[in-house]
Amino acid sequence: MKRRDILKGTLAVGAALALPSRLFASAASGTPRDRMLFDIAKRELLRAGNAIWKHDIVGIADFGLHSAKPRFHFVNLERSEVQSYHVSHGMGSDPQHDGWLKAFSNTEGSNATSRGAYVTWEWYKGRYGTSVRLGGLDYSNEAALRRYIVMHRADYAEPAHLDKWGRLGRSNGCFAMGEEQFRMALMHLSGGRLLFADSLGLEADGSIQPVPELAMIERAPLDYRTGTTSSAF
Repeated sequence: MKRRDILKGTLAVGAALALPSRLFASAASGTPRDRMLFDIAKRELLRAGNAIWKHDIVGIADFGLHSAKPRFHFVNLERSEVQSYHVSHGMGSDPQHDGWLKAFSNTEGSNATSRGAYVTWEWYKGRYGTSVRLGGLDYSNEAALRRYIVMHRADYAEPAHLDKWGRLGRSNGCFAMGEEQFRMALMHLSGGRLLFADSLGLEADGSIQPVPELAMIERAPLDYRTGTTSSAF
């Protein structure tokens, strides 16, 4: 069966489950960060080309922020709206478990988060219940399918966990979310849309979060074809 055939039913479900627009914050009157997120979403869609079938909403995971902050952004390009939620990173990226992502990895068995662009595929029932499969589009995350990197719900990503510990729990490299956050992802990002993950560190006022001393994250532009930093994106 072709992947497009598999996605056909998923896209129909997604359209039927669309949430009201009032759940989004208008970027036109929103924060400087929202406007920067729109630029990033458009840039990554252009870079991904025909690998992406739906261009209405882009997910951007900003792992340059602490896990206590809303850092998973749903960027609605059709409505010029943004909504931000929490998302967990991989334990291999945060061995100290202090809430800061220290490094990315595409290595199988690393349990780390991978940097780069993903295409969202169909949803399925798995170990964590309903999950969304992801395909890595860059050299820096091309092992996503082999590593079983997906979007899924997890108790350690719920607000109650954050309230108790001051940080989210860690995944095995997956984009783990609380129930409400994952419901948004399932409805708005599955079925051939773009998910982009990087260490951006974008605060709401448009400033850049300083990298903590222990979080030696490379924020230079990355050549996603080779996985190395480059002066030109």
